[in-house]
This record gives sequence, structure tokens and C-alpha cells, in this order.
Amino acid sequence: MSDTTPKSRLPLWRAAWVIARRDFVAVLFSRTFFFFLLGPLFPLLVGGLAGGIGNALDKSSGMPEIGIAMASPDIDAMLRAHGDLAPVLAYSLPQLRVLERLAPDESFDARAYLERKQDNVAAVITGTPAHPVLTAPEGRLDMFTGDVALMAASALKQAPSVYPTVATVKVATSGASQKRARIATAQAGQTLLFLLIMLLAGMVLSNLVEEKANKIIEILAAAIPMDAVFMGKLFAMLGVSLVGISVWATVIGSLLGLADMGGAMAGWIDPSHLPVPGVGWPMFFLLGVAYFSMGYLLLGSIFLSIGSLATTVREVQTLSMPVTMAQVLLFFFASYSMAHPGEPVEVLAMAFPLSSPFAMLARAAQEPALWPHVVALAWQALWVAMAVRIGARLFRRRVMKSGPQPVKRRGLFRRAGRAELEESSRIPI
Repeated sequence: MSDTTPKSRLPLWRAAWVIARRDFVAVLFSRTFFFFLLGPLFPLLVGGLAGGIGNALDKSSGMPEIGIAMASPDIDAMLRAHGDLAPVLAYSLPQLRVLERLAPDESFDARAYLERKQDNVAAVITGTPAHPVLTAPEGRLDMFTGDVALMAASALKQAPSVYPTVATVKVATSGASQKRARIATAQAGQTLLFLLIMLLAGMVLSNLVEEKANKIIEILAAAIPMDAVFMGKLFAMLGVSLVGISVWATVIGSLLGLADMGGAMAGWIDPSHLPVPGVGWPMFFLLGVAYFSMGYLLLGSIFLSIGSLATTVREVQTLSMPVTMAQVLLFFFASYSMAHPGEPVEVLAMAFPLSSPFAMLARAAQEPALWPHVVALAWQALWVAMAVRIGARLFRRRVMKSGPQPVKRRGLFRRAGRAELEESSRIPI
């Protein structure tokens, strides 16, 4: 006698592992994943082209100049003063351009010259070295007044002709520069984390909608609990995302290494020139991976729940747009809280689960303490578990609803239908 007792389903975590392995391998070895890896190259290419064009435009426009229109002896004195000051004020002293050598009683309309906007002259000096007149837009007056006064004093021999040599002592860093560098690292880390999460979290939506359209979800649900399908898909997409990030990091590192072989980037990628985060670079990278995983699982569970409510790509886009806009606002909220360390706004950003990864990564770049990250990761893991659990329930409840639902008749129509059924049952056969 054969055993006809039906076998029980796989345990939840084992079934989730089966789904995760299936989706991970299916996505990783597909042509779609290859083109997905090429996706970030296009923004980088556009950004590189835009930066190159911007640099070319800056070089073509050149540095702003100060035009000078005075009598010939005064112009020569101002030019000599400019030459004496140029070695001392090499980075701040603007260039001089002789516009016109005037006769003793001749005047020059500086306002009309600037309003013609024909060249790169940002201001005009008229008058005499004893009584110079600077004509410039409002933003340029404060910028050039001190330089013009110094040149005029040097032209009148009221400034020293020989300046003492200043001894310089070089230090590795200072408190102000370190703080500014760590803030820049925090901003860069937050931006990169946000872009990666938003770029990669959408994969779960497309994968789910495709399988719902092909009725694969119904086949999986017949053999595996729906909670396991939800968790398996979510963690599979996290694994695929980490593989994609590793590939991008390897390619970028290889390109930088090749560029540095010729010495073109020597010093730029020197670790000693990089601003060291508060927790150090190794721990900062580890925390970045951890916060990316937490943020991805939180947002991915929300997207996967949205995917269970939608049946078409258009519905997915409509339902996911508010979540995407809310995530953008939360990113700006976390960036704003970075400027108010220790205040309630920063505590709120670190406590709210969807903004906590961004706020805590910024804190890792600025503060060396590690215990807040242990607490934050435990708090985020709790919310991930809750989001996965709630999302799995909604997923199980909504994803199997296919086809039109039967219409329930109520009231008089329901009673009339029941009376017809009873009457038909009395008819003899």
C-alpha cells in the first residue's frame, strides 16, 4: 500500500532561500542585468561631457579684468604698482587692461563702456592714483575696492616697494579644514547612498510585475508560502544590487589605477590627501554597506508591497511615484539635519527609519563614536523586520487576487434568488 499522505511545504526560511537563489541566478545571468550594469555609464558620460564643456567655457571666458582709463603718467604708475604687487597677491590681484590714455582734461564714460558688454572687463578705474574712481556692478565693488586702493597707494609710493619674505610652516590639517572636509565626505556619502538605493530598489517592481503577468506567482504560491516568496525576492534583489555595486566599484577602481600609471592622477587618489571620516575609511565603507542594505530592504519592501497591488507597469509607476517623492524629501531632511548636530532635528532624522540610514552615514563621516551605529542598525533591523512582515501579509492577501470577484446580491434580490432556488427544488424529477 503506497503512502498517499501529502508532503508538507518547506519551512519559511528554507523556502525563502529557494526563491532568493532562483531569482538571484535568473537575474544575474540574464542579458537585462548586463544592460543594467551599463546604465550608470550614461549619466557619468553626460556628466563628464558637461564638465568638459564647462571647463572649456570657463577657460574661454577667462578671469575678469579691470579696465583703466587715465592719463598716460598715471596709467604707467598704476601698471608698475600692479607689477610690484603681482608676486605678492598672485591669486587675488585682477589683471589690468588699458582702455584709453586720456588727455589732461579728457574724461571717460566708464558706465557706458561697461553697459556695452563687449569684452571681459568687470570694472573700470578712472580719476587719478590720488583720487581713484572705481565703476563696477554692486557685486564687484566690494571685491575690487581693496585691490584698487592698494595699487593706488603703491603708485603714489605710499606702500612699501619691497615686501618682507613670509616664512611658511606647513601642517597636515587644521580643525576648520578637517571639519569642512568631513562635511564634504558626509554629503558625498549621503548622495551616493541615496542614488544607489533609488536606482536599484526599482528592480523588485519590474521583476514582480513580470511574474504576475506570466502567472508564475500562482505556480510558486501552490508550493511555497507567499511570505517566503516575498522575502526571497527582496533579499535576492539585495544580493543582485550588491553584485552590481561591486562591479561598478571594480571598474572605477581599475580605470583610476590605469590613469594613475602614467602619473596623470598622482596625488589626487593619494589616501593621504583624502579627508578621513570620523570612524576611518574601512569602518566607513562597512557602515555604508550596512546602511545601504537597511535602506534598500526598507524601500524594497514598500515597493514590493506596491507591486502586489498593481497589475500593469503604468499602475506601478503611478503608485510608486509618491513613495519616490517622499524618499527625495526624506533625503533632503537628512541633509538638513547634518547642519544641526545634536539638535532635535538630527535626532528625529536618525530615529525615523527611512531617513535614518542617510543621517547615520553622515554622522559616521563626522564623529568617531561607534556605539550610536550599533543602536541605529539594531533599530533599523527592527523596522526592516516589521516592514517585511507587513509587506508579506499584504503581498499574500493581494497578489493571489486574479480575475473578477463574484458579485454578492443583497437584500430583496438575495431573498428572491433563494426563493427561486427553493421553488426549483420542489419540482419533481
